Amino acid sequence: MLAALEPIAARYGVPVDVIDVDSDPALEALHGERVPVLMADGIELCHYHLDHDRVVAALDAYRQRDADKTPGASSIPDSGQR
Repeated sequence: MLAALEPIAARYGVPVDVIDVDSDPALEALHGERVPVLMADGIELCHYHLDHDRVVAALDAYRQRDADKTPGASSIPDSGQR
């Protein structure tokens, strides 16, 4: 999933934070066997395989939301992935 995500993240200029779900009991309990999992702003976008369309739609929505809040500025929250 990370290899497929990296070009999208680069295009949007967002970092990808990789978190080892298995090293955190709370995350392991939350996600169980659904890893890798891709989260953005606390929302699960996909697990097992990258859902390209959903990720791009989420990043576009964040960009639009931020543009609506601050004219001329655009920032997209960090994505976490394992």
